Amino acid sequence: MPITGPDRPRRIRRGFTIAEVMIAAGVMALAITTSITTMQSAFLALDTARNITLAGQIMQGELERMRLKNWTTIGTYQAMTQPTTLTIDSTVTNAIGNRFTLTRQITDAATDLKEITLTISWRSFDGRAQSRYYKTYYGRNGLYDYFYNSY
Repeated sequence: MPITGPDRPRRIRRGFTIAEVMIAAGVMALAITTSITTMQSAFLALDTARNITLAGQIMQGELERMRLKNWTTIGTYQAMTQPTTLTIDSTVTNAIGNRFTLTRQITDAATDLKEITLTISWRSFDGRAQSRYYKTYYGRNGLYDYFYNSY
């Protein structure tokens, strides 16, 4: 005689229902979308950090070249009324292309002191304009050893 009622054994279900599979697929799609968005943000941050470092190195190199100039040469550079766009060294240009534009502006800070401002600009990976500048002072006896930058 067959067993009926509460004593009847239940059939063991194997597998998932279509609703469970759809929920799992939705959760996985959300996780993948979130991880891709996070990776894009990380790559953008990495690109920005690399460009800021490279821009600083280019400006530091130009400051070192300026350190070798004498007072008369610095005065000649200052006679140019507009900021001067500088040519970046060819060995650097081969490595970074022509993404960076470096300009130099020199003004009188005092009688025997000139203010030199180097500004570098570029476009980031996502097309946003970026720029940084270094400012230093050149005395009649040479370039001072300090500089600062601003964002």
